[in-house]
Amino acid sequence: MWRAFFLAVGATLCILGVECLGVQEVVLKARVPTPKTETSMLGASSSALGPQRKIVPPDYAPWSLLGLGAVVILYAYDVPRRLQA
Repeated sequence: MWRAFFLAVGATLCILGVECLGVQEVVLKARVPTPKTETSMLGASSSALGPQRKIVPPDYAPWSLLGLGAVVILYAYDVPRRLQA
């Protein structure tokens, strides 16, 4: 169970590191529901865009996440040996 947990955490960190290599900034757009009085022809209510939030990863973030993810994955392969000893 611990091995799978650490493998998942390490893989997630590596994926986030690769994603940070490919983007300069991430813009999060929140949707704010509008009142139910106005509906479209299909009956679904439209939602307006709310406030936006920009996340700019620092220059060291991709390599730090990739390195930390690799170390955690290597540790995950060592966990069974530590528990048996």
